[in-house]
Amino acid sequence: MTETTYTAQVSQSGETGIEVRRRFAAPRNLVFRAFTDPELMQRWLLGPPGWTMTVCEMDLRVGGAYRWQWKNTGDGTYFGLFGTFLEVVVPERLVETQTYDPGTLGGEKGPPCTFTLSFDDLDGETQVTTRIVYATPEARQAALDFGMTAGMEQSYQALDALIPDVSG
Repeated sequence: MTETTYTAQVSQSGETGIEVRRRFAAPRNLVFRAFTDPELMQRWLLGPPGWTMTVCEMDLRVGGAYRWQWKNTGDGTYFGLFGTFLEVVVPERLVETQTYDPGTLGGEKGPPCTFTLSFDDLDGETQVTTRIVYATPEARQAALDFGMTAGMEQSYQALDALIPDVSG
């Protein structure tokens, strides 16, 4: 049995957009669950080594809020994200606002951006397409400079490792 490895494909769209496509060797309902179940999210949505997700609160419904926070286990710095769900179509699509909370890590809070996540079934595997629209080109550049897309791929690799544990 060969192990399939996928990596995130990142592109910029227009002056304020980013699109990240990532395939997972798992059925769509499982991948959607991993993106919406706080207990599972805290096991994979971690970014670079040395970070833990200490807060994962979600009210998964249109108009529901969420709040996520990460902490560096080495120096104790933390940051977070929060927002509101604008659309929830299980297991196909999520649309949410997202605002960066600099915590003690620093950086600019900035205006909220909009995240649209699509979960496409590809013969038993799933492609997740994340479209992010920032308020300004500078806000998009700040997210890229922060290492957001590299952190996404590191988290996606953790999700790849978690899938066999939760698919049984």
